[in-house]
Amino acid sequence: MSDLFAARSQMALSLAFHIVFAVIGIGMPVLMALAERQWQGTGDPAYLDLAQRWARGTAILFAVGAVSGTVLSFELGLLWPRFMAFAGSIIGMPFSLEGFAFFTEAIFLGIYLYGRDRIPPRAHLTAAVLVAVSGTLSGIFVVIANAWMNAPTGFTVQGGAVLAADVHPLAAMANPAALPEALHMILAAYAAVGFGVAGIHALLILRGRTAPFHKYALRLALLMGVPAAILQPVSGDIAARHIAVAQPAKLAAAEALFVSQDHAPIEIGGFPDTVARVDRWSIRIPDALSLLAFHDPRAPVTGLDRIPADQWPNVPVVHLAFDMMVGIGTYLALLGLWVAWSAWRRKEITRAHFRAIAIATPLGFIAIEAGWVVTEVGRQPWIIYGVLRTRDAVTPMPGLIVPFTAITLLYVFLAVVVTRLLVRHVARSPQ
Repeated sequence: MSDLFAARSQMALSLAFHIVFAVIGIGMPVLMALAERQWQGTGDPAYLDLAQRWARGTAILFAVGAVSGTVLSFELGLLWPRFMAFAGSIIGMPFSLEGFAFFTEAIFLGIYLYGRDRIPPRAHLTAAVLVAVSGTLSGIFVVIANAWMNAPTGFTVQGGAVLAADVHPLAAMANPAALPEALHMILAAYAAVGFGVAGIHALLILRGRTAPFHKYALRLALLMGVPAAILQPVSGDIAARHIAVAQPAKLAAAEALFVSQDHAPIEIGGFPDTVARVDRWSIRIPDALSLLAFHDPRAPVTGLDRIPADQWPNVPVVHLAFDMMVGIGTYLALLGLWVAWSAWRRKEITRAHFRAIAIATPLGFIAIEAGWVVTEVGRQPWIIYGVLRTRDAVTPMPGLIVPFTAITLLYVFLAVVVTRLLVRHVARSPQ
């Protein structure tokens, strides 16, 4: 394994691990605040039990997320010093703001956990709301930093991409990718956590748990997850139209479009053959890619034939991840519409609903992982798109297989511990 591949693998593992806890840190506080609001509004002890259990689960996952996030911050400096030398002054502001949001979340989570009988109910609810708001803001600021890597602005290049000059941090934060990425990510977090929690309680109901606790949990989780899942295709459309203009290589790889053309089709599934430059065994929908990217079925779309071969991302990986993300997003959106339609018609949720929701339990998180593969692998070979290549940003220190192995073992250990804690936490829920 080369040092470059070891460094990239370590970052990929760290991001894949941390993103789960980051997403939960965005979504779970919202559910916690909703349960607290219902408890204070109705006085039903089942809502109090729900709020307390969700708060304890949030605390466990928040702690692990803090560990994995700290590891990531060190890895940026240790593995990619040339990237930080170039970009540190530019993305320092969103990272600093993320730090403020993170500590705000930690402070008010502590107040919420230990202040129930020590502060007035309204202040206690306000603490829960501030945890939810700061968790969302923390996610937004991190995504803005990543968006800048995809659409770098707010600086001029000095010395052949060795140094950045005339840095304007606010202009960098307002890069063209910031809004599409942040909107897409936050909705994905709400949908993944909403359907993840709803799926757990749907499964418990199917297994005979009849306590009101589970019905209340299912209702609140769907209240967050359903609107987010329904709106997610809209945010995906916004993101796709941005990528079509700003990162045509990423879109071409995601859709396995090897030849530039108008009336461009969407290729669903299949396996891209980069030698023959064809997507084998795929399902083709004529004009759909032109319509998706430019809202015009006749619009020309840039293919990989207009991208230098040394600037192609890994086409099979990006295409598979993109299809997985879109497929799962479509399932969750259709499921959300079905649940919303049933609620609007005032129909009871049936066992068929419960089964479909239970199936959705892990899907939102899988879609988020796939989406980050599209975002990060699709940008390669650039660490800063069009400015700095990944191979030029890696540390010259040899032996990177050693920290990669150590970090892998750490994450395996943390995953086992967290899984055991959460399984025990769910098993102790009311019957």
